[in-house]
Amino acid sequence: MKKVFLVAALSLGTMTAFAQEEATEAAATATEAAATATEAVATEVVEAQDGFAEVAVEELPAAIAEALATDHPGATISKAYVNEAAQYKLEVAKEDGTAVELYADAEGNWIEM
Repeated sequence: MKKVFLVAALSLGTMTAFAQEEATEAAATATEAAATATEAVATEVVEAQDGFAEVAVEELPAAIAEALATDHPGATISKAYVNEAAQYKLEVAKEDGTAVELYADAEGNWIEM
């Protein structure tokens, strides 16, 4: 009789342990999925609030290219963006390998944002 109770107790304990493990794994999976979805939404919101749309580097006004060559010799523009106010956001790779964001207006004047 003692063996029956022992086997029953061990069986119950084992089933409980596996049930908790599966619940923990399911909760972790749900948390990861929620974090991924939140991250995707946050990225979209930042891009939408930014107000800048990507443009080809070749489409930049000549004044901006001249200002970059004068103030940041050796730097190259990786990407360029423009907003409705004709302000340009530039992703620039400097000669020393660092990447920076610069803002300029259509006349090549630098803007602090």
